[in-house]
Amino acid sequence: MSQADPEQLLRELDGWDWELCRRELPAVLPRLLSMYAESEDWTEHIRILRILTEMFLPHISLEDVEQSFFSKVLPKTLQFFDNLMCELCSKAKGLTSQSAELCSTVRNLLQTLVQLLETLTGCVRSLCSVQALSLRSIRSLPSSLLCVVKSTFTHCKDSESVYYGHLHLISDLLQSMFKETYSLQKQLMELVDLISIDSASTEDDITYMVSVIHTVLEICSVISNMDHALHANTWKFIIKQSLKHHSLLQCHLKHSDILSGLCKDILLSFDSCLQLAEQMKVSEVQEGTDFRLFQRTVKLCRFFANSLVHYTKEFRACLSDSCSQLHQLFLQIYSKFPPSLYAPEILEVHQDEISQVFLVALDPLITQLLPFSPFMEQVLSENLGLPPEQQLPQCLLLLTIMDKLSSQPEEVQTLWNTGKSLSLLSALFLSFQQCCGELSLPVCLPQVLSAGQPAVPISLYHYVCVHLCSFIASTLPSHFPQLEHALLEAVLGSSMITSLLAMDSWCFLARYGTAELCAHHVNVIAHLVKAWPSDCCQVPALAVLLRRMLFLMAPEHQVEFAHEFPPEEVPNLAVWQHVSLRALSPDLRAQVLSQLCSAGLRRCRRWLNSGRALGGLPPVNTALSALLAACSSADATLEAELQTSVLGMLSQFWSFLQAKQVSDEPCLQKTLCLLLHLLEVFIQALDAQLMTQVFALQSSLLQLHPPDHVRLAMLDFLSSMGKVFIPQEAQRQVVPQLSCLFASLLADQSWLIHQHALEAFTRFAEETRHEDVVPWCLNSEEAKNKVVNFLAKTRQVEETREARTERLKQERITWSAQVLKVDGELESAGEPVAKRACHPPSEEQYKAAVGTMEGAVEAVKLLLQKGPPPGWLAGKLGALHAAIATLRDSVR
Repeated sequence: MSQADPEQLLRELDGWDWELCRRELPAVLPRLLSMYAESEDWTEHIRILRILTEMFLPHISLEDVEQSFFSKVLPKTLQFFDNLMCELCSKAKGLTSQSAELCSTVRNLLQTLVQLLETLTGCVRSLCSVQALSLRSIRSLPSSLLCVVKSTFTHCKDSESVYYGHLHLISDLLQSMFKETYSLQKQLMELVDLISIDSASTEDDITYMVSVIHTVLEICSVISNMDHALHANTWKFIIKQSLKHHSLLQCHLKHSDILSGLCKDILLSFDSCLQLAEQMKVSEVQEGTDFRLFQRTVKLCRFFANSLVHYTKEFRACLSDSCSQLHQLFLQIYSKFPPSLYAPEILEVHQDEISQVFLVALDPLITQLLPFSPFMEQVLSENLGLPPEQQLPQCLLLLTIMDKLSSQPEEVQTLWNTGKSLSLLSALFLSFQQCCGELSLPVCLPQVLSAGQPAVPISLYHYVCVHLCSFIASTLPSHFPQLEHALLEAVLGSSMITSLLAMDSWCFLARYGTAELCAHHVNVIAHLVKAWPSDCCQVPALAVLLRRMLFLMAPEHQVEFAHEFPPEEVPNLAVWQHVSLRALSPDLRAQVLSQLCSAGLRRCRRWLNSGRALGGLPPVNTALSALLAACSSADATLEAELQTSVLGMLSQFWSFLQAKQVSDEPCLQKTLCLLLHLLEVFIQALDAQLMTQVFALQSSLLQLHPPDHVRLAMLDFLSSMGKVFIPQEAQRQVVPQLSCLFASLLADQSWLIHQHALEAFTRFAEETRHEDVVPWCLNSEEAKNKVVNFLAKTRQVEETREARTERLKQERITWSAQVLKVDGELESAGEPVAKRACHPPSEEQYKAAVGTMEGAVEAVKLLLQKGPPPGWLAGKLGALHAAIATLRDSVR
């Protein structure tokens, strides 16, 4: 063996066999390592490294390989690799097709890199033949080679910018470099999988393994768009190693980075699925390369979803800081998928593929997160500030949670039903009212309505209502206070559609629950209606709920309700004005009808026979409203004497009403509307004089431009005129006024009034015996055309679904901006509002305040019936008793 000439030594080694290498290892290895360290020529460098790894490395024991080989070889190898990459990037900047010499240099550099990668792969492969490895045996190898892998993949990823459009000159070698790096990473991951660390491992070993996982995570972000299989296998390695050493690594891993990477790659893959599906819809090609790529991408999404589910299951306790990312993952996915208004247009077959392969795999993640308090706090936060496209996904996520909650332990149900800032039900109502565009369109979702039947598309409102009622049916008795609070809050809220949803749900609860529960709720609602001022904006919603729920009460409880709120007592008219007597049994209906009419007439006559002060009109309007409720429910059962009494009282009102006064006084406008509705009930009994008075007032009032609700009441009355024959002595005055009123209201610029005018005129024209009046009401060609189009159900403007969707999106943006503007003005208002003139309180204000006190007392009574009071209640009641005594003494 040559002792002096390195080249001669290398030539000699080419002829050595396996056994000779093993025998001469102690003598040759030091010389080769020295030659390797001193080598400057790249070709020689690769040659010596290959001899070292292929001929001598297999003969070094695992106990010595780190100290005697890797610690000496790898630093020089990394330096060599860095120099190669630096030189390559420098030369690549000047690469052109005209420069043959530079092109040859770049290709030689790439070829050298490929050879280096091949050699390193062979080095790792030789170590993978053992059954188990100690980290101490190969400590410097994984981290060093992962740096090579990361740098090489990054170069491949950035090749478009690195080679300035001359990629075609070296694309074959770049492809070879990518393949060799792929092989190196694959071998390296197999090697790391052989490493075992246990409870006896040092802190340094644990830290090192964590750094390996984090480096592979960085590689994941580099290769995310390069190769599906490579990307999936890299993530598989991260998840596998994290779970394999779960107990040791749990407190050291950067869980938020791993979770963030998974969520990011899920979203990127999902976006790719949607883009491919959209392309196939546009091209109308359902087979071929795009479809196969679409299927592979959907499966990649499923792989990522399964990985996320497994990781979350094992490390859930460490994911408190990642709940926002998980929440956003659900919202972003469902904001881009039908039925979202912001989803791309894709075929149903592709929707089904994504749903059945990917979204199904993601579903268990929600179940895993249900017991996790930080996730609950994130999802039920009051200040999410979600953009418009994420409002529907939030609503659907809450419904999914509701569907799953009934199968969870009681403590998990308590967690969500009580919440921290919002309960689950309150959050759903808040989210639902933000979905105005989706409700207006409306979007449809699949729902199984009957067992054994296929799912059918139903509107968003119907879908939410079905799932909400199912949730209510499974609610534990201990959570009823939160349920009742959320329902009442939603009924009283500012959103009409949300209030309606809460009413529908409450009525389901009344039917599904016990008769006693229904009766209890009706009594509570009635006490609230009675206690609040009639002009309170929230009373109408409660009144509708009261009216509906009375139909659901058991007959014996209806009798108790009539005893609780005696109709003959004037204060209770505030409750009975909102009730349909058709809900009551025949005997109870007759009794209540008689008592209501007597109380209502008594209250109206008292005002008519007094000074008729406008300040006393609110209770009169309540009495008129109660009379309307009674008479409209009476059908033909109203006694002739009672009917005569009501008509006589109505005539007294019409005798003093003046158009100018009605136009100026809102309370008189309400009186007029009630009087018109009452006249509809008795339309067949109107005499000529009263009919003349009514039309004269309406004609004069319409010229003063009354508000919408007055014009709507006029239209309802005019519609009912088709049922009656106008007396001969009144026709001369009434017929021209009738036609003029219809003509004016049909020409109204308000779309609401115009629509109601078309409906009212149609009903009148269909029923009236005065056919000659009909053409007089249509005093222009425009009016005739509008009525004809209405009867033919012809749309004036045909709006496409796409145009309507875009319009709804813009309306939502405008509405959101306006809300933010108003909120900002309220917060930034610097100057106090100017003081209003102080007026002495009216009798009605005192009555309203006392009524509120009475309602509060009744509410406390009901609470005491449901359970033991808190300890502080007795002291508080004593203080209130003393305060009431002081008030009583002050009015004596």
